[in-house]
Amino acid sequence: MLPQSLPFDSGNPDDALRQLPSRKAVFALYGENEAAEPYIGVTPDLRRRLERLLRPAKGQTKRLQLVSRVRRIAWQLTGSEFESLLVQFSLLEQVYGPKALERMHLRAPAFVKFHGGNPYPRLTVTNRPGQKESQWAFGPFSSRTAADRYSEELLKLFLLRRCEDNLSPYPEHPGCVYGEMKMCLAPCQQRCTDARYAEEAEAVRSFLATRGENKLVTIRELRDHASEELEFETAAKLHAQLEKIESVQSLASELVRPLNALRACVIQLSAEPDEVSIFLYDNGEWRGPARFSILGMRIQNEQSGSSSLYAQPMAIQPVPEPDSPGAAKSARDFLESRMQAAIDSMSSARNSPQRATNSTIRQGHLALLTRWYYRPQQKRAGEVFFPLSEGRWPLKAILRAVGRIVAANLPKPAPAPPSSASSSPAQPLSPAGTLELSGS
Repeated sequence: MLPQSLPFDSGNPDDALRQLPSRKAVFALYGENEAAEPYIGVTPDLRRRLERLLRPAKGQTKRLQLVSRVRRIAWQLTGSEFESLLVQFSLLEQVYGPKALERMHLRAPAFVKFHGGNPYPRLTVTNRPGQKESQWAFGPFSSRTAADRYSEELLKLFLLRRCEDNLSPYPEHPGCVYGEMKMCLAPCQQRCTDARYAEEAEAVRSFLATRGENKLVTIRELRDHASEELEFETAAKLHAQLEKIESVQSLASELVRPLNALRACVIQLSAEPDEVSIFLYDNGEWRGPARFSILGMRIQNEQSGSSSLYAQPMAIQPVPEPDSPGAAKSARDFLESRMQAAIDSMSSARNSPQRATNSTIRQGHLALLTRWYYRPQQKRAGEVFFPLSEGRWPLKAILRAVGRIVAANLPKPAPAPPSSASSSPAQPLSPAGTLELSGS
């Protein structure tokens, strides 16, 4: 399961412990019976963590002691906490199956579900959207409370029903308070035609699918037209309506999308030097990591304040394509093609016949995406990107993120000793304030 391992002798623990790296890793401790459940953990320092677990303690202690039970140590180095959690979940899922979700305290995220299959569609909030109706489940939200609030505020913009009954409309139906307040089309009392209600339901579905952007564009055009025609009262009403829509739109993050269209690309540090790791969330599961080498890249130094051509990460020299020795791509195009190839290599696994993703993996990977994305910005390592409206990935923005992640983790130069003469910087700056990372 884990790529690296070594035997452990309880009589001589130092022999194994000194071989362990002091690196971020996921590890598993096995006893005499390899088929028994191992002890699985995540740590930012593998050697220090296992020294606490496997070095015999002197005197009485409440610390967990496993030295007498362990016979083998297995581990996998990781470059980020995000990668560690994915590896840990994969290992726990293989060992414990559906119980892996409980062991990692992963909760099913909340979605706003549009009941499009009902003759009179409505909205509900659910934590278990069905895979067959994934095109009508919109999310994930940070919590069920957030999903409830979004659904409630959204319905204030439309005349969709709030009731949960399977309606059999007739004129003498008792109705509800929302119908009396003119906040619902009251299809139960046949106060609107089925076509009119279907039109309103489609407007709600379209609002959910675009997070309100389609309605914002329409209202902005009407407001601007009314302003040009000097119809200022109409323009003021449209502007007030625009502000209400924007306030509802702000309740849904960029992650909120139809579940069947949810795709994300995450950039993280790699366990290997001079590389970053690229993860792809697609078709309900995480794929990767794909390794992306930064050797030969010119990384932007954002502290320089430069906005020149060199602000874009680029290869220091043009690189010839292997299939056409005489041709050479531009430095920037070469990096974009490499990034696209890395993402495509993970996308191609979607149609692989041997991949059969079970529901536990789908639920766990979706919960991991939600947990990571909704962390406070200052605690969320790495960057995430979503495909553009036409399905393409924003390659230039992704490459800039690679530059930011690499530059933020470069070793800081030691402060220069005070001197009257100007001293040279610890890291050479190329034109327009960029850092050159040389390599073969």
